[in-house]
Amino acid sequence: MLTLKQITEQTEQTVKGLEKKHFKGAQEAVDQVIALDKVRRTSQTALDRNLADAKKLAAQIGMLMKQGKRDEAEAVKAEVAALKEKNHILEEEMTRAAADMQTVLYTIPNLPYDEVPEGFGAEDNHVVKSNLKECTAGDTVGNWDVNPKLGIDNPLPHWELARKYNLIDFDLGVKITGAGFPVYIGKGAQLQRALINFFLAEANKSGYTEIMPPTVVNAASGYGTGQLPDKEGQMYHCEVDDFYLIPTAEVPVTNIYRDVILDEKELPVKNCAYTECFRREAGSYGKDVRGLNRLHEFSKIEIVRIDKPEHSKESHKEMLEHVEGLLKKLELPYRILLLCGGDQSFTSAICYDFEVYSEAQGRWLEVSSVSNFDSYQANRLKCRFRRAETGKIELCHTLNGSALALPRIVAALLENNQTPEGIRIPAALVPYTGFDIIS
Repeated sequence: MLTLKQITEQTEQTVKGLEKKHFKGAQEAVDQVIALDKVRRTSQTALDRNLADAKKLAAQIGMLMKQGKRDEAEAVKAEVAALKEKNHILEEEMTRAAADMQTVLYTIPNLPYDEVPEGFGAEDNHVVKSNLKECTAGDTVGNWDVNPKLGIDNPLPHWELARKYNLIDFDLGVKITGAGFPVYIGKGAQLQRALINFFLAEANKSGYTEIMPPTVVNAASGYGTGQLPDKEGQMYHCEVDDFYLIPTAEVPVTNIYRDVILDEKELPVKNCAYTECFRREAGSYGKDVRGLNRLHEFSKIEIVRIDKPEHSKESHKEMLEHVEGLLKKLELPYRILLLCGGDQSFTSAICYDFEVYSEAQGRWLEVSSVSNFDSYQANRLKCRFRRAETGKIELCHTLNGSALALPRIVAALLENNQTPEGIRIPAALVPYTGFDIIS
């Protein structure tokens, strides 16, 4: 959530930032916040003045009664009663304005950093790095035509490989639950477990503390990290208890620090978590959602950092290097995208996507987003830290990234490593699978 200080003191910059994200009605939303804040402050000022006046008048009542001036005392009592009635109205106005302002603030996205490129959608994202070729400034997805040729004759897509080697049963998932809930079998299940353990072990080596959080959260947690209000209907809602199935471990792990004041020496906090994730993916259909490409339930390892403002960009860089290291060890062709303003998430200030190439499908698959949210989530969460030297309390910065999401990694591993003998397992993963080929 943007701070009032940002909106009121940097109004023009705020509107420009929102327009860079193509947020419709940016000026109107900012004006509404400023107007509601004015009502709130005006009511607060009047209330404070009335309370001070009532206190003075109350002191007069006792003196008048002692002096036997009962009529005058009763008149002052009536004046105090009138002030109390006005105060009640002012309190209601102030509370209503504050609540309305909070509602509007919840609908306003985060501001993008200056280095975020202009653009409307995925085609305008910048390709900043790849293990296929050197990237140059201004390379966009729309003009970047480099696709690897892995030398596989007539490669099969992963859903056919899964059937051929009895790794994943999509039809059985439909029977048990519905489309988008696959059943992993035998070496398919072992491959999943191996990837989970590999990713967690690598996170541990990088200094992340493993967390095993709930996969069901309350509404306050959803609001804290910005998943609520759920504008796109992506979250599964347990209506009786008003709980939500998590779309990512970012939600419960970051909410550990809701309403917490950390000491500066504790930062950066580095956590990781493996969870199942649940997304309705409303409106998804067609070839791009076939097989493992887009699921309603999937496994993911998330890395989360809480940091102080001056170090958060360095933290972001380290997180990007960590994710890139995983893809290198899995020997996958990858590229890293800097998302343009129009393709950024609601809460991020800057975001990089990692994509791996799918040989059989002939396209790139997103496997990770690594974001810096600046103070946006922290303001919602009231996640703060205390400066060691001054004792001053400030908002933290929050960051998170997938390290990694499994479905599309599995898809790329199966498709890109198929041989006449079977599916080759990357060397870094063999200690976790216990086998080097699926045949």
